[in-house]
Amino acid sequence: MMMGVALSAAIGIPLQSEAEQIRSGEYFVTQSWSQERRFERPYYVNIPQRADRSKLPVLIFLHGNGGNARGAMGGFMRKHRTIAGRYVLVFANGYRRSWNIVSEASKADDRDFIEQIVKKLSAYDNIQKNNFSIMGNSNGAALVNQLAIECKLSGIRNYISGVSPLNVYQHDGKNFKAKGPANNYQTIARPMTGKRIMNISGTDDRLIPYRGGPSPAIPAKRGKLAFVDAEESIFLWAKQMGYKGKKLSKPTGVDGKLAVFSYLGGNIVHYRVSDAGHGASGAISEKILIDFLEGGRDPKKPSGE
Repeated sequence: MMMGVALSAAIGIPLQSEAEQIRSGEYFVTQSWSQERRFERPYYVNIPQRADRSKLPVLIFLHGNGGNARGAMGGFMRKHRTIAGRYVLVFANGYRRSWNIVSEASKADDRDFIEQIVKKLSAYDNIQKNNFSIMGNSNGAALVNQLAIECKLSGIRNYISGVSPLNVYQHDGKNFKAKGPANNYQTIARPMTGKRIMNISGTDDRLIPYRGGPSPAIPAKRGKLAFVDAEESIFLWAKQMGYKGKKLSKPTGVDGKLAVFSYLGGNIVHYRVSDAGHGASGAISEKILIDFLEGGRDPKKPSGE
């Protein structure tokens, strides 16, 4: 359970006694943009109950469209009790229950929001400054992709996107693209290398087609938002991270409904979930997630690495 925090810490001004170790509770980042002025955006921190004064890794989770941080927190911690006992967990709250990707309700600067959270947490003594992971589901995963494209914070090691491969604004077939202040996605971006990326997608997802193309429901500037084929999306990431081989035409491993497409020793990996829809992320066990977060092992190495 989360403990309360002093008011000064809750508004982002830690007391001297709290400056060394962050505690569980609600914290805020203050931002201004076209929709708000000096708006306090909340994020919730959970410290493992048995944590001593050792440094801990951090996992930031981004909810899907229509969700919120508190709801995501409850669901994630119930399912991932081992992770909750090993990691500082952070649940950030999207404005208007969304994250600002292409044409969502939020127009907030979400990259700045998440980067500020990373910077704030990095200042505490009980945080591993170079061991941050960011995981998101659906619209939250779209923000994970955009952070992987644009963020230059070296402390973020892992990016995990659930049921949202790259969309065609984020990669136009030739280049990764920066979002830009007006969501025009016109500037070529050069994502940092050395990052580890996992994607999970379901073959029967009716909201985000596994084989790419326009979503039947998600809006874009003109019509509906189109996506890159999920297997092509992970290949594009593998190439960006230094893979020189051919795109995998077959999975490197199969376990029931899970087909694994693994590049670069498992540092770049896609899980295809057969017969699964937009809830495909639920097919990934806590063990699989921990293996990836902590370096993992490659199920079967493809050639060309």
